Amino acid sequence: MDMSIDQLVVMSQAWIPVLLQYSGKLTLAIFTLLIGWWLISKLTAKVSALMDGRKVDRALSSFIGSLASIVLKVLLIISVASMIGVETTSFIAVIGAAGLAIGLALQGSLANFAGGVLIMLFRPFKAGDFIEAQGVSGSVDYIQIFHTVLRTGDNKVVIVPNGTLSNGIITNHSRQNTRQVLYDVKLDYDADLAKAREVLLELSKDARVHQEPAPVVVVSSLGETSINLSLRMWTAAGDYWPVIFMLNESVRDRLRAEGVELAQPPRMMQVVQQGKAG
Repeated sequence: MDMSIDQLVVMSQAWIPVLLQYSGKLTLAIFTLLIGWWLISKLTAKVSALMDGRKVDRALSSFIGSLASIVLKVLLIISVASMIGVETTSFIAVIGAAGLAIGLALQGSLANFAGGVLIMLFRPFKAGDFIEAQGVSGSVDYIQIFHTVLRTGDNKVVIVPNGTLSNGIITNHSRQNTRQVLYDVKLDYDADLAKAREVLLELSKDARVHQEPAPVVVVSSLGETSINLSLRMWTAAGDYWPVIFMLNESVRDRLRAEGVELAQPPRMMQVVQQGKAG
């Protein structure tokens, strides 16, 4: 049955006060949503630009910018909904409970994520550095949000979780441009120390060894069966191992050629007497 004009008039008289009552709130809510959305976009863009200016990793700055944008927009929508009279208490409680459940389920991943953020912000190492951490050593291939990938000297790939990596001891062999070589030699007590020092200092004149500060040879300790000399010199970080290998190959032969004997490890002889047959 078609509605009569009188019925339409009655319905309009009932709805008009409601529309007038809520139109102001609805207009304000829409205005707040538009302005808030625009401000959030500007704020996240500023944060991303600030992190880019501080050389923060691109992946991290993009992730943080997206995460901040989502969180702020969700809070904005909840605020706008409450402005027009929508009850948001239960909605907030549901979001909180869901966040707690997700956090408990992903606590390991969240710890790795937090570790990745710390590594990318404070940069204890960067891609290409040679590091020792968590019982492994290798060159850093790349750093991701949840883990860091190392490549060992024999070309193995090791994936280290960022959570444990950021909370442990990290030795970065590439942070400094130079490294000190400490090369110890054990000599017999009857050896000529002056001649041994002369030979070691002669070897330190290698082109890869820095002459400033000058290399030195010191008696580092007196052992039970040997006098321990220590050759101390500086090289570029990239020349550290080649210089060590050069010394391993040359020291023994050069010392022997000059009549300087290396200490021999002590040996124990056991004499077993066999009883005569009865």
